[in-house]
Amino acid sequence: MSRESGIGNRGSKGKANDPSATLGTGAETGTGNSGSADDWVPGARPATATSGIAENAFFEYLLRLADDRLVLGHRLSEWCGHAPILEEDIALANIALDLIGQASMLLKLAGETEGKGRDEDALAYFRDAIEFRNVQLVELPNGDFAVTIVRQFLFDAWDVLVLERLTGASNQALAGIAAKALKEAKYHLRHTAEWVRMLGDGTPESHARAQRALDDLWPYAAELFLADAVDAEAVASGSGVDFGSLRPQWQRTVDQVLGEATLTIPKEGFAPRGGRTGRHTEHLGRMLADMQSLARAHPGATW
Repeated sequence: MSRESGIGNRGSKGKANDPSATLGTGAETGTGNSGSADDWVPGARPATATSGIAENAFFEYLLRLADDRLVLGHRLSEWCGHAPILEEDIALANIALDLIGQASMLLKLAGETEGKGRDEDALAYFRDAIEFRNVQLVELPNGDFAVTIVRQFLFDAWDVLVLERLTGASNQALAGIAAKALKEAKYHLRHTAEWVRMLGDGTPESHARAQRALDDLWPYAAELFLADAVDAEAVASGSGVDFGSLRPQWQRTVDQVLGEATLTIPKEGFAPRGGRTGRHTEHLGRMLADMQSLARAHPGATW
């Protein structure tokens, strides 16, 4: 699915029975017989559940950025062939491709930062749910079309703000990824905002579905603005974003679009959290079982 790497669905031909082949298009992912905890070979479990996160905060920060996009991109890809109209089927597939392409670049940079031989495919396919660092919002099931659109809009309004700031990151590789991704994210936001307006200010049925989706998803959006020591270290290094500071501008964008859509913003209440530290809903594990099944069935294969 990805344009940047082997992430995504793979064809049926390849060296599936060759354990010495590497996974995907990255560099060699293992170093042979050294047995060091710092070495990783295709199909092997990492030495610890945190996969080096404890000693490398920037690695975890990159995983957070990447996993949001990888998981949400996969969710959107599930709409392929099922969207309500042909044009939207193609649009959702294109947005999914954009997000997975961004995730691929970020995971590649994360692997280089970690320095343990794992490439983007290894990080996408050979981590368990507890090792993923995405917010819970993006892993929720697609539901109906209104749920998918409202979730995407809430994420896109945040994503544009994040990427705008990351274009000035001190890490030049991250700044370059952000600059490319920002162009795509601005289109995503325009697209989903227009759909929110049409659904909310459409028929009584579309309005009811959009309002119900907003009511259900709103509590999960709060996690987008939480920060911890990992985020603080990234900010201090010049390559992070103060997520809490984004809330007012995000709120203005959301308020304007939801107002035009005649939708009511839910009252603040309990806000689920924990995705950034590996605490996820049951939905992520089920999604990963599908997404990772082929790579895990043939670890180390090239296609």
